[in-house]
Amino acid sequence: MIRAYKFLMRPTAGQAIALGEMLRDHCSLYNGALQERRDAYRHVSKTSVKYGMQSAQLKEIRVFDPERQGRWSFSSQQATLRRLDKAFQAFFRRIKAGDTPGYPRFRGVNWFDTVDFPRDGDGCRWDSTPHDPVTRVRFQGVGHVRVNQHRAVVGKVKTVSVKREGRKWFVVLTAEQERSEPLPATGSAVGIDLGIASFLTTSSGEHIANPRYARKAAKRLEAAQQALSRFPRCKAKDRTRNHQRAVEKVAALHGKVRRQRLDHAHKTALDLVREHDFIAHEDLKIRNMSKAPAPKPDPDQPGGFLPNGASSKAGLNRSIADAGWGVFLAILNAKAESAGREVMAVDPRDTSRRCPECGHTAKKNRPTQEKFHCQACGHNAHADTVGALNVLRAGLVRRDANQS
Repeated sequence: MIRAYKFLMRPTAGQAIALGEMLRDHCSLYNGALQERRDAYRHVSKTSVKYGMQSAQLKEIRVFDPERQGRWSFSSQQATLRRLDKAFQAFFRRIKAGDTPGYPRFRGVNWFDTVDFPRDGDGCRWDSTPHDPVTRVRFQGVGHVRVNQHRAVVGKVKTVSVKREGRKWFVVLTAEQERSEPLPATGSAVGIDLGIASFLTTSSGEHIANPRYARKAAKRLEAAQQALSRFPRCKAKDRTRNHQRAVEKVAALHGKVRRQRLDHAHKTALDLVREHDFIAHEDLKIRNMSKAPAPKPDPDQPGGFLPNGASSKAGLNRSIADAGWGVFLAILNAKAESAGREVMAVDPRDTSRRCPECGHTAKKNRPTQEKFHCQACGHNAHADTVGALNVLRAGLVRRDANQS
């Protein structure tokens, strides 16, 4: 199995400048390759340029521009071209699926924050000074950079990446490990219902509160964004020191919210994995749930539109994004796989409208957001607990069907 590790780096002032130049030059390579693909399709009889053709040009590019392209690792430049190729593959896949295409865009220097090294030892070297008590990682063109290694890396390091977040630099490793020993069986199964009022409700009736980190930071974010809006829009190199501080303050607030959300997701998922052998959850289509409502043309007034609830839907979309269901489910699946637990996604339709006692399904069974009252048998319960119970039952049925 593959596991990722992320460590804070402590570069010197000169190394930080070199790391920034590495990102800048890889960004230039990415944008140049994108421009070549666009021009070839538009002006050369709709010719498609592939990764192999652009990778073959790298030697000439490095000879032509030794100061900006020749100083960096050849394999890391190939990885940047592969990233562009994957973006085009995803673009064509969305076209075939009938989704919004989303043509690959040019990257600004501030939006290109990662450089990948496909193999440890090719342009980079993890723990490059093993006899030194301080862990260091070496990058071609940068040197040996100190790393704040807060935990041991288990297994063989496969890939290395450099990532910039604000003013901080991180090294991200992927290591190949033997499958870990599963946790002892508990004999417990649980269904979970994700929501807004409560982040998570289990089939046993436990409610985990929604921390709403973005809402708590909303006033500080609003003040920071207002301060940033007073500066004229310009390129990063033309910003004043005060402008740069305003940008960094907004980024720092968003980064704190993201880290808090990740921490909450990791701890909640870990508790579930430790306590239960089987976990069932709703197969939520989060992207569809957070779409803006379609406009409603007014038939009596040409060019006019009827109210479509866009403002209230926008508030719901913010709450869905703040809850971070997608991140939580991804973390839950990863932890469950590592611990030898089973996670099952089930159809979410009518899970909070079906009575767990008699099976009666009706919209009127849920008169309010929290209350469930069966119109057939009179069963009363919390609506989220009812949803979690139905999710668990559907998950167990699906598991048994798969095993048979």
